[in-house]
Amino acid sequence: MVGFMASRTGRWTRMLAGAALVVGGLSSGSGKGKLLSLVGLVPLLAGAFDVCLFGPFFGLPVKGEAIRRKVGLIGEDSLLPHPPMAHTERPTLLH
Repeated sequence: MVGFMASRTGRWTRMLAGAALVVGGLSSGSGKGKLLSLVGLVPLLAGAFDVCLFGPFFGLPVKGEAIRRKVGLIGEDSLLPHPPMAHTERPTLLH
Protein backbone atom coordinates (compact mmCIF):
# COMPACT_ATOMS: atom_id res chain seq x y z
CA MET A 1 0.00 0.00 0.00
CA VAL A 2 2.75 2.46 0.91
CA GLY A 3 4.67 1.48 -2.21
CA PHE A 4 1.68 2.47 -4.32
CA MET A 5 1.26 5.74 -2.42
CA ALA A 6 4.92 6.60 -3.08
CA SER A 7 4.64 5.74 -6.78
CA ARG A 8 3.91 8.30 -9.46
CA THR A 9 0.31 7.08 -9.79
CA GLY A 10 -0.19 7.11 -6.03
CA ARG A 11 1.13 10.64 -5.73
CA TRP A 12 -1.22 11.86 -8.48
CA THR A 13 -4.11 10.05 -6.81
CA ARG A 14 -3.38 11.73 -3.48
CA MET A 15 -3.01 15.15 -5.08
CA LEU A 16 -6.23 14.85 -7.06
CA ALA A 17 -8.19 13.54 -4.06
CA GLY A 18 -6.79 16.35 -1.91
CA ALA A 19 -7.63 18.95 -4.54
CA ALA A 20 -11.17 17.57 -4.78
CA LEU A 21 -11.56 17.87 -1.00
CA VAL A 22 -10.23 21.43 -1.05
CA VAL A 23 -12.49 22.54 -3.90
CA GLY A 24 -15.51 20.70 -2.53
CA GLY A 25 -14.98 22.08 0.94
CA LEU A 26 -14.52 25.65 -0.22
CA SER A 27 -17.49 25.50 -2.55
CA SER A 28 -19.81 24.49 0.28
CA GLY A 29 -19.24 27.80 2.04
CA SER A 30 -19.81 26.34 5.51
CA GLY A 31 -17.49 26.00 8.45
CA LYS A 32 -17.40 22.23 8.02
CA GLY A 33 -16.53 22.75 4.37
CA LYS A 34 -13.59 24.96 5.31
CA LEU A 35 -12.41 22.27 7.72
CA LEU A 36 -12.75 19.69 4.96
CA SER A 37 -10.64 21.86 2.67
CA LEU A 38 -7.93 22.07 5.34
CA VAL A 39 -7.99 18.28 5.65
CA GLY A 40 -7.69 18.05 1.85
CA LEU A 41 -4.50 20.09 1.95
CA VAL A 42 -2.72 17.20 3.71
CA PRO A 43 -2.83 14.67 0.84
CA LEU A 44 -2.47 17.43 -1.75
CA LEU A 45 0.75 18.78 -0.24
CA ALA A 46 2.07 15.36 0.76
CA GLY A 47 1.81 14.18 -2.85
CA ALA A 48 3.29 17.38 -4.21
CA PHE A 49 6.25 17.36 -1.81
CA ASP A 50 6.79 13.60 -2.15
CA VAL A 51 6.22 12.53 1.44
CA CYS A 52 4.16 9.62 2.67
CA LEU A 53 2.91 10.10 6.21
CA PHE A 54 1.92 6.42 6.51
CA GLY A 55 5.46 5.19 5.85
CA PRO A 56 6.55 5.01 9.51
CA PHE A 57 3.47 2.92 10.38
CA PHE A 58 4.82 0.24 8.03
CA GLY A 59 8.46 0.56 9.07
CA LEU A 60 9.36 2.70 6.06
CA PRO A 61 10.75 6.24 5.81
CA VAL A 62 8.60 9.34 5.28
CA LYS A 63 10.36 10.56 2.12
CA GLY A 64 8.91 9.12 -1.07
CA GLU A 65 12.28 8.69 -2.77
CA ALA A 66 13.55 6.52 0.09
CA ILE A 67 10.35 4.42 0.06
CA ARG A 68 10.63 3.86 -3.70
CA ARG A 69 14.25 2.78 -3.27
CA LYS A 70 13.29 0.28 -0.54
CA VAL A 71 10.38 -1.24 -2.47
CA GLY A 72 12.19 -1.29 -5.82
CA LEU A 73 10.28 1.39 -7.75
CA ILE A 74 13.13 2.79 -9.80
CA GLY A 75 12.60 5.66 -12.22
CA GLU A 76 9.35 7.06 -10.77
CA ASP A 77 10.84 10.09 -9.07
CA SER A 78 9.23 12.77 -11.18
CA LEU A 79 5.50 13.36 -11.37
CA LEU A 80 5.50 13.40 -15.16
CA PRO A 81 6.86 10.39 -17.00
CA HIS A 82 9.51 11.23 -19.53
CA PRO A 83 11.47 8.86 -21.71
CA PRO A 84 15.23 9.21 -21.59
CA MET A 85 16.56 11.44 -24.34
CA ALA A 86 19.01 10.06 -26.85
CA HIS A 87 22.44 11.64 -26.79
CA THR A 88 21.87 13.25 -30.19
CA GLU A 89 18.60 14.89 -29.02
CA ARG A 90 19.98 16.49 -25.90
CA PRO A 91 19.99 20.26 -26.02
CA THR A 92 23.35 21.97 -25.89
CA LEU A 93 24.39 25.56 -25.52
CA LEU A 94 26.13 25.48 -28.90
CA HIS A 95 23.01 25.14 -31.03
